[in-house]
Amino acid sequence: MSEKIVTDKSKLFASSKSKEHLIRVAPDSEEYLRIWVKEPTYMQLEKAQAKVINLNSSSDITLEMDALFRYLWEAFVEKTEPSLSSVEVLRLNPYIGSQIREVLPDPFDYGREDEDLKENTNE
Repeated sequence: MSEKIVTDKSKLFASSKSKEHLIRVAPDSEEYLRIWVKEPTYMQLEKAQAKVINLNSSSDITLEMDALFRYLWEAFVEKTEPSLSSVEVLRLNPYIGSQIREVLPDPFDYGREDEDLKENTNE
């Protein structure tokens, strides 16, 4: 059986369009923060994973989740409404921050094995 090779290379690339999400300001509020998140590329997700682990000169390993969130925000949040400064992002309350974390790309959840992956048996 011969597999069809992609002819439209644009299918290989991450979308250039961002997706809008609504973040509720508080559990009992009818107000929302609008946030537009870009689709990640493979290399951006690889870079995000590298942001988590810090290996210092004495071979100590530390996990830096704050560095990961900062990178994800800077790399994938196109804009917010209302607009937020870098300082304001640091001051977000946990209720809003946890919702934002849910809509940002997860750098540890993209590599699931696809059942349809094909192994080239031609030698």
